[in-house]
Amino acid sequence: MTLNIAPLSDEIGAAVTGVDLSQSVDDETKRELNQAFSENSVLAIRQQDLTAEQLQDAVQIFGDIFRQHNTKFALPECPLIHYLCNQDRYDDGTRYIPGAGYHTDHSNDTVPPKATVLLAKQLPNEGGDTQFVNMHRAYEDLPQKTKDRIDGVKARHVYQSKYSVRKLTGLSPEAKKATPEFVMHPLVRTHPETKRKSLYINPIRIEAIEGMEENEMLELLDELIAHATQEKYQYRHKWRLGDMVIWDNRCLLHKANGDYDHSQTRYLFRVMLKGDAPY
Repeated sequence: MTLNIAPLSDEIGAAVTGVDLSQSVDDETKRELNQAFSENSVLAIRQQDLTAEQLQDAVQIFGDIFRQHNTKFALPECPLIHYLCNQDRYDDGTRYIPGAGYHTDHSNDTVPPKATVLLAKQLPNEGGDTQFVNMHRAYEDLPQKTKDRIDGVKARHVYQSKYSVRKLTGLSPEAKKATPEFVMHPLVRTHPETKRKSLYINPIRIEAIEGMEENEMLELLDELIAHATQEKYQYRHKWRLGDMVIWDNRCLLHKANGDYDHSQTRYLFRVMLKGDAPY
């Protein structure tokens, strides 16, 4: 088979066909895949029928595996691989929709993951798309006055901000011990490979911004989120069974949509890759 990489939108994203990641791939294919990831920020690698163990091996084409915080969703037979499923519920019985609300994964870590990978194992008949936002372009289009205001400013990231609309599931005692109480990351970060600047914000995790009172901080976050999530900066991924989607947490926001029949199961494997400290 011949590797084929084709754009998914004018903004971000590429579809990849012609590779079977259940088999080992050669160095040239690894180079092409990593280059495509760097250039497109989202790759949808089609028709990947992988076990959890095969997925664990395959993702290391792109880097080393990051240990996810909430071990509640780890697969017993392969703990570095977690699952996302719409059939899980909160302790009060309400349905848990994994990935709801715009965010970037695990930004409350000192060194957050550079990438997240999902593999679609079971999908509803329609709906359940994932939306991605290009935070490079969102930053580049900001008024210069706003850029000057936020460049060099850091935000406090926690597991769940008291201002977050989305409710997260609780961490296990072990995970709490291993997770920092808070970390400070810049509102504008530089991509370590492309050197492009992007907004680095997370309404689920950010609880404070240095030098700002509460009202000013909340107003700024609302303003930045409203700007960044304009449709012109987005790519909306419509899932197919066997899609292995990898995206760049360093320069994207994403969210999962719960707009489907929840009597039908949406089940995906999830794994993350180690990144670098934002700067």
